[in-house]
Amino acid sequence: MTSVRVATRGSQLARAQADWVCERIEGVLGFETQQVIVETTGDRVLDQPLAAIGGKGLFTKEIEEALVEGRADVAVHSAKDLPSALPEGMKLVAFPERLDPRDALVQTEPGGSLASLGPGARIGTGSIRRSALLRAYREDLEIVPLRGIVPTRLRKLEEEELDGVILACAGLERLGLADRIAERLAPDTMLPAVGQGVLALEVVAGNPFEEALAGLDDPPTALAAAAERAFLEALEGDCNLPLACLCEATARDSLYLRGLLAAPSGDPVIRAECTVSAEPEAARDAGAALAREVLAGGGAEILAALQRDTRT
Repeated sequence: MTSVRVATRGSQLARAQADWVCERIEGVLGFETQQVIVETTGDRVLDQPLAAIGGKGLFTKEIEEALVEGRADVAVHSAKDLPSALPEGMKLVAFPERLDPRDALVQTEPGGSLASLGPGARIGTGSIRRSALLRAYREDLEIVPLRGIVPTRLRKLEEEELDGVILACAGLERLGLADRIAERLAPDTMLPAVGQGVLALEVVAGNPFEEALAGLDDPPTALAAAAERAFLEALEGDCNLPLACLCEATARDSLYLRGLLAAPSGDPVIRAECTVSAEPEAARDAGAALAREVLAGGGAEILAALQRDTRT
């Protein structure tokens, strides 16, 4: 039987995601699978913020190299790790069903909420987006930089005596840790990262498995990913930028998009939203238009300030 080689990072979460995809390839498409574990720059450098080590491709570059060099046939990515533009010759062939895109507050004891945390509560996160939106929500919070895989962050919750950490609901669910979620944060408070909760399957264009793998695509998820990635692309964004976008289906067969760009301090936060028809071209156009609205509303000034800070 033909075997599909599936490239993935080696973290517990990445392996869980790859396991799920392999089960689908075997059960739905009828191929055997073999996992190819790849260490990325983002996995190796854990003592610095992501923004400090060059945001684009930190968790994808080496995996894409495995595809180009013929060591793997398809890569499984967390869609939120993908930069706005793919390398030439690469193609995203499927976005399987999305899990909960929201962020989660995790505490040592369940049952709390972001609003109920005491003054000056210490919250751990390694995300510039989460840090900015936490400051926008409650300026009294102390943001504690936090890197590492999910089990490491959960361990640091107790070791560093934090009042909470912010993680993705989807990641906790895939690891069987949904019971650790104290609060699923509303998008109005913590708008998710582009592609959060979405898996993306990437191949070298023309790969012999391309057509078959496209059979794992979930059209509603693909629509949302198209809109959110168009927003990201229009802002030329990566993990250096505190930006967010979420596309959701409505009961009237349309798409509701929300996007934002924030200053790292949390002030200002420039937001925009729109509703469009649930069609691929409309979704992409709406994501790009939303980005332009954010830029016109003050986002351009935020980007200019961030670029000045990067140069200095």
